[in-house]
Amino acid sequence: MALEFSICEIRWERYARASENAHAREWLNFQAARGLAANTLDAYGRDLDAYVRFLEATGISLELVNRSTLAAYIRSISELPAPRILKNGRETRTTLSNATLQQHLTVIRLFHDYLVEENICTRNPLRPAMNKRSLIPRHYRLPWIPSEEQWQTILRVCKREPLRNRVMLAMSYDAALRREEICSLGTTDIDPAHRLIRIRAEATKNRRERIVPYAEATSELFSRYLCERRKLSQDRGALFLSESYRNKGRPISIWTWSKAIRRLAQQCNVPEFTPHTLRHLCLTDFARANWDIHEIATFAGHRNIQTTTLYIHLSGRELADKLARGMAEIHARRVAAMREELGC
Repeated sequence: MALEFSICEIRWERYARASENAHAREWLNFQAARGLAANTLDAYGRDLDAYVRFLEATGISLELVNRSTLAAYIRSISELPAPRILKNGRETRTTLSNATLQQHLTVIRLFHDYLVEENICTRNPLRPAMNKRSLIPRHYRLPWIPSEEQWQTILRVCKREPLRNRVMLAMSYDAALRREEICSLGTTDIDPAHRLIRIRAEATKNRRERIVPYAEATSELFSRYLCERRKLSQDRGALFLSESYRNKGRPISIWTWSKAIRRLAQQCNVPEFTPHTLRHLCLTDFARANWDIHEIATFAGHRNIQTTTLYIHLSGRELADKLARGMAEIHARRVAAMREELGC
């Protein structure tokens, strides 16, 4: 029954070619049964659909796929136009980013692992010998965070927002919450007495539950919001409810929250600001405050500590410490030289 439920969660109409391919369909069913987040499953489905379409168009069977085939596939999708929002708010067309191309390769690699395990293919073309280079060099970009001036502008504009949005923004920063995590919070996930938030495993990216605190100032906002929420619903359930006429009292969706943040970004003239920026800023501030990397990873719910190192680099903490030590050593040498030469 669990597998049947998971299959129902897959929106097959979005992946027409993958749904008609027996191996692709079985692999997506398996990923759904694993309990992947809806967004992750949707990304897997779209990328696998594009891959199956390419193989069908070129007449290459799964058993005959090699690195040359994959190189041709990457070339074909790397030339596809992708919309991008400029700083002035206008939309332009560009090509797929390095991160998106890497995501396509990840899906193909996992899919071919499955094919090898099922004895459909003898080898995975994306798991070559150690001396072979990756098809696409990986680019590492640090996440964007606002400057202090931009952050103050964002806060000033937020004062005009509904109380619900202000609480969501404050909690997202305090607890370094992802968009799905803040929108999925329930009334029973908050412990006001100890100012703690429980992020349930099913709402997280890596299916790991965690409990994190939120600030005292946010607690005051939260208490006021509960009074507003009671006007929409007296029932327990989703914490943040829609206030629109059309969906009044229903749980807020991730798309509604994204639209609210996008509106804020436009008003502040900071188009880079997204729901995830609040999480990036919080974790970077922890790094600036000299939190241990393992403490930051635990707070953020990172499975791989390599992800956490991004915030250490972004904070500049390591470079700042090295510069301070270096300057102290230079200063000590200069003082010693002056003492020797000047007889101080």
